[in-house]
Amino acid sequence: MPDQPEMSPAAKELLKKVRMMVPPMLEKFHKGMLGRVAVIGGSENYTGAPYFSAMASARLGADLSHVICTPPAANVIKTYSPNLMVHPIMRESPHHATASTIASPVIAMLAHLHSLVIGPGLGRDDLMQATVAEVITAAREKSVPLVLDADALWLVQRKPDLVRGYKECVLTPNVVEFGRLATAVGLDTKGDTGKEGCKALANALGGVMVVRKGPVDWISEGSDEWTVVGDAQGGKKRSGGQGDTLTGSIGTLLAWRGMYLEKAWDVEGDMGREETLMLAAYGGSAITRECSRLAFEKRGRSLQASDLTDEVPVAFLTLIGEKEESKL
Repeated sequence: MPDQPEMSPAAKELLKKVRMMVPPMLEKFHKGMLGRVAVIGGSENYTGAPYFSAMASARLGADLSHVICTPPAANVIKTYSPNLMVHPIMRESPHHATASTIASPVIAMLAHLHSLVIGPGLGRDDLMQATVAEVITAAREKSVPLVLDADALWLVQRKPDLVRGYKECVLTPNVVEFGRLATAVGLDTKGDTGKEGCKALANALGGVMVVRKGPVDWISEGSDEWTVVGDAQGGKKRSGGQGDTLTGSIGTLLAWRGMYLEKAWDVEGDMGREETLMLAAYGGSAITRECSRLAFEKRGRSLQASDLTDEVPVAFLTLIGEKEESKL
């Protein structure tokens, strides 16, 4: 049994609220109801990131986890796990098809998804970026919750209006990406990447939820009411790919949030859209940090992103879990 994490009273209260969004496993639920999450990413040079994100989503409890990527990436990702549904739809330059044509089958999938993660392994190819821009626009029109990371943030940096004002969107920048986004929207944070800087960036983007990753994770949509800090202990190794566990975890929690808001079961409380969006982001942060802590205890400096994937179900049961199983 792993050591229990140190947790502040405020963190315990937040996690109790996260648990309220976790759907029970009822006989009446059919395949797909407990989460249909897709990850757009995966290109010629990057195949690990979308896999880690999609697997975190699946290991946390999503019923169906998709990866939408380029054909070369699809061939590789399919060998990683038979549990993922891999769609070789995306295309990199040069290619004869337009971004709109490529985006069309992805947009058709949106009606069947609870949430969409964009960015892991996406790259900065012009055609890939243009295709994603089309998908984001369509997702907004259909009110599909979004999680944007990595090179999807590079797209937002260049075209902030794609997400500005979209209250179903979570951005997960690290400190460097945060600074670039702040500069792109004309924000002078004076080097403040903490609470006030996070609030300022969220406000500048019209109330999107920002998760500023770092030694602690600041989470805000711009108001004091829904600004929180994820300060649970994590591991000390900063290997690449750990942020993909975060995006996949948030993706699944957003799917469950949708079920909670629709009252798909006899839900507790009456939490609204803003609070539950914050809780999905906070829950993803807490789970990722606990995965990092557990993996680091076992692996030390040899820790890799795949080690976090293995710890997702353990972290869930420790921090959130079924009501009778939570260790907090």
